[in-house]
Amino acid sequence: MTVAVFPGSFDPLTNGHLDLIIRASHLFDQLVVVVGQNTSKKGVFTPSERVAFIQQSIQTLPNVTVQVESGLTVAFMHQLHATVLIRGLRTSTDFEYERGIAGMNRHLDPKIETVCLMADAKYQFVSSSLLREVAKFGGDLTTLVPAPVAKALAQRLGSDTK
Repeated sequence: MTVAVFPGSFDPLTNGHLDLIIRASHLFDQLVVVVGQNTSKKGVFTPSERVAFIQQSIQTLPNVTVQVESGLTVAFMHQLHATVLIRGLRTSTDFEYERGIAGMNRHLDPKIETVCLMADAKYQFVSSSLLREVAKFGGDLTTLVPAPVAKALAQRLGSDTK
């Protein structure tokens, strides 16, 4: 059985993330979505809120679970007996960034394989920082994030989505 891990901050969860989760769930026996804390960013939602958003969105995917982790992803993967690390790519800049992380993870454990999935073209422009900015000024996010996330962003950032 191949266990894959898809780590990210998911702050907020986007439809682009969901697209990657669904696609990865078809490729591997088990997929664990790992909510982590990006130490270089201030979060909008708590890890437990992010887990709840993901769980609400993956109810139809029986081979996908969600967990929180704050340490090294490779160490967490050892606990799960996972051998595949899923990463999403939107741009060439993402590729360069992910290539460095993949190299470090391979250094830490040569048995870990990184699989990069290209973002669907309709989500390639979506980033967490852009979503937060649009939400702050009341822009329409309904096609970019799940409905509960759009509502929570509007409440948290003080604007109403359309």
